[in-house]
Amino acid sequence: MKPLRTALLIAAVLGLGACGTTEPAAAPAPAAPAASGSAQPITLTDSLGREVTLAKPATRVVGLEWGEIEMLVGLGVMPVGAADVKGYATWVTAAPLDPSVKDVGTRGEPSVDAIAALQPDLVVMEAPANSPLVAQLEKFVPVLVPKGSFATDNLGRMRADLKMIATAVGKQAEADKLLTDMDARFASAKSSLEAAGAAGSPFAMADGWSEGGSVSIRLFGKGALVAETAEAIGLRNAWEGEVDPDWGLGTTDVEGLTPLKDENIRFFYNASDGADVFADDLRNNAIWTSLPFVKKGRLTKLPDGIWTFGGPLSLGQYADALVKAYTA
Repeated sequence: MKPLRTALLIAAVLGLGACGTTEPAAAPAPAAPAASGSAQPITLTDSLGREVTLAKPATRVVGLEWGEIEMLVGLGVMPVGAADVKGYATWVTAAPLDPSVKDVGTRGEPSVDAIAALQPDLVVMEAPANSPLVAQLEKFVPVLVPKGSFATDNLGRMRADLKMIATAVGKQAEADKLLTDMDARFASAKSSLEAAGAAGSPFAMADGWSEGGSVSIRLFGKGALVAETAEAIGLRNAWEGEVDPDWGLGTTDVEGLTPLKDENIRFFYNASDGADVFADDLRNNAIWTSLPFVKKGRLTKLPDGIWTFGGPLSLGQYADALVKAYTA
């Protein structure tokens, strides 16, 4: 299974991006925040500019995108339903789902009937403006649409999304702790890199897949969530190619990696589903084997299950993995 392979995904990044909202929107902010655990009505303005009102903090929540599902679990709210539960277990290890969580279909095409059968009091999802799915779901349940990604400030966007979701479920204090813990992990990671003499080191981050014998490579460039994470702990993104404005992602082939000439670059990649095009498909590719980071053995596969489009827990995992690679 390839991550983020829906029509929204394809539209978002030069034909192969990540799924989610693709129209710029102001950072969502609660119009009437309630105290953690409060039973007071809540009104939120989501990324589509819609006012979403809840009579009280939601407890039966369905999540339709993995980043937001991770946030819910991290906040202490186990969703009653989630999209592609098996895929989530493969790609997201920071916040495991309970066996009780019902699968409601794919992220791109969830089942409205399966969602309705769970009688949720909130659905959290990513969607573009005028999404027909939002309209369908709103007939029986409030729907909250976080931004999902925004390459101008993706870490700031992630914080805003988390706080919006936390307000909807009455877990503001838990959100503050998640962010405080994430910042502490970032600070520790930065100190570790400095102590190892790796501050400012260049990196590149990618994932890839093979279709019809052709390998496509997706680079996490300027504004990508994990690229901003790496920069926050003191590393420097060496990939300066064209990226989309929402996800900070760009696609290329192996020839497109040749601008990565700096011999100090360390190349990280994600292949949690077991399909490793870098180790397998490109193993005997002359262009690939001639790249400086390959020749010098500066090639690092991330541990399986670090979701590169996640929340504070996944980003903490990612920061730890980068430090381990530079300090081992």
